[in-house]
Amino acid sequence: MTVSRRDFIQWTAAASALAATGLDLSAAPAKVAPKKILILGGTGFLGPATIEIAQARGHQVTMFNRGKTRPDLFPGVTKLHGDRDPKKGEGLKALETGSWDAVIDNSGYYPRMVGASAALLAPRAKQYLYISSISAYKEPNPENGTEDAPLATLADPAVEEMGKEYQNYGGLKALCEQAAQKAMPGRTAIIRPGYIVGPDDPTGRFTYWPVRFHKGGEVAVPGEKTDPVAIIDVRDLAAWLVHLVEQGTSGVFNACGPEKRLAWGTLVEAFQTVRPDAKPLWLPTAFLAAQKDIEFPIWAPFEGETKGFHTWSNARALKAGLKFRPAAETVKDTLAWFKTQEKAEKGRTKLAGPSAEQEAKLIAAWRDAGKAKG
Repeated sequence: MTVSRRDFIQWTAAASALAATGLDLSAAPAKVAPKKILILGGTGFLGPATIEIAQARGHQVTMFNRGKTRPDLFPGVTKLHGDRDPKKGEGLKALETGSWDAVIDNSGYYPRMVGASAALLAPRAKQYLYISSISAYKEPNPENGTEDAPLATLADPAVEEMGKEYQNYGGLKALCEQAAQKAMPGRTAIIRPGYIVGPDDPTGRFTYWPVRFHKGGEVAVPGEKTDPVAIIDVRDLAAWLVHLVEQGTSGVFNACGPEKRLAWGTLVEAFQTVRPDAKPLWLPTAFLAAQKDIEFPIWAPFEGETKGFHTWSNARALKAGLKFRPAAETVKDTLAWFKTQEKAEKGRTKLAGPSAEQEAKLIAAWRDAGKAKG
């Protein structure tokens, strides 16, 4: 069985819904003046959530992107067009003028390009937030690892392709971090999220579970109830990014949640709230290891090379103000959003995870294995 680690890496780069979080989003705090925020990207998943929250808190937002992905979003926001690669088209020309209190870079994947934008903006931006990933850490991940854990490396630091099964992704992210820090030393905030989930998620990873449970019946669930799992609602991450801008915070942070370690069984119970008569069928890790061509999103085995994957320490981020909503709220909101997308047919209804046919075959195989033992 191929676990979801590869899927995590492939889709990590990707909510327009604004809801209550632990931070007061009704208005910018009285002692915080409105900020000018430049977002490099802004049309995928985290970007729109960040823009909505920044606007709700009274900040002025500018977007820089190619103008090709969801160009109709935020008609009232200033939009600059170009390319992250200075060698392509107009490149970064649109960023040669203007000044900002903070830059939020959630579209940087190659260090040459991140370094170019950070260096260009360094004289005219006070703060640079680079959205990295826990994939920036060297594998296998340590259990309960902190921000000081070793980072991934590349045999060829100049490579500009993700490679087979995104094998270069982590090393590239680590080098991007270093490029931003070199251009703006002491003024960077490096954010390393794990699974970002919630409404507007185009990857279909987390969304698979509330949608599948909502269909009812017997639901194949991998692993053990005690396996750890780490998720962060996109709205909570976005609110925290805006909070970091307001506070002028720098440093390196693991943006993984929730506040305390979450058991996979507890999250499955949250999935089950959308349809209480849906019945989880727990399939042991040992059984799944013998299966082929089956991937369950979000979950990863709490053993072997993936044992530390869902256990990163978030103590530093918590101290810097990161807060989390209940998982059940994210489940409910994600399902509600997905239903609107089905009706609107906006193309964001991709679901990761096994098909109905694959799941049925897997359950049948488990039943047969039980009969064989009996």
